[in-house]
Amino acid sequence: MRVYVPLTLPGLAEAHRTGQLGDGPFTAYAVTPALREWYVSDDLEELEYAALGRAALASLRLLAADPAAPRRRVVVAVDVADGAASADPGRGPDPATLGEVRLAGPVRLAKAAAVHVDAEDAEEDVAAAARALDAADKGDDDAQFVVDGAEDHELLWFATQEIPQLVS
Repeated sequence: MRVYVPLTLPGLAEAHRTGQLGDGPFTAYAVTPALREWYVSDDLEELEYAALGRAALASLRLLAADPAAPRRRVVVAVDVADGAASADPGRGPDPATLGEVRLAGPVRLAKAAAVHVDAEDAEEDVAAAARALDAADKGDDDAQFVVDGAEDHELLWFATQEIPQLVS
């Protein structure tokens, strides 16, 4: 199963240093039954892109909580055993938790398939989105427009061998 782990650049640097993602139970995103139902698609590539987008939003939340982190969203795509990630079926299609899965313990960074990171030219929009996130969560349409602006930037794909350059 492919899961998408939201991080920040400092979080990626820590994962690179320790060789693992997470240090206990942690949240990631994947193609879950609720995401399939919400997205109404059978195309696995489209569904994985939607899960990646959910992880990018979670990365934005991490940035909002860490003002010192560079304003670039980071998502690590990792392949794990099917039983390693569990979704809460009781949540149903709650828009706030679509695609959310729980990993019971750390995952070796060596299992990563790729890293997705914003380009430098996205930093201004990502910074504005991180600042507007709280207001958007409270229903402010203008703030939501700013948050959506970060989604206009596609995350770039990097091979795992490029992680040292990304975190330096």
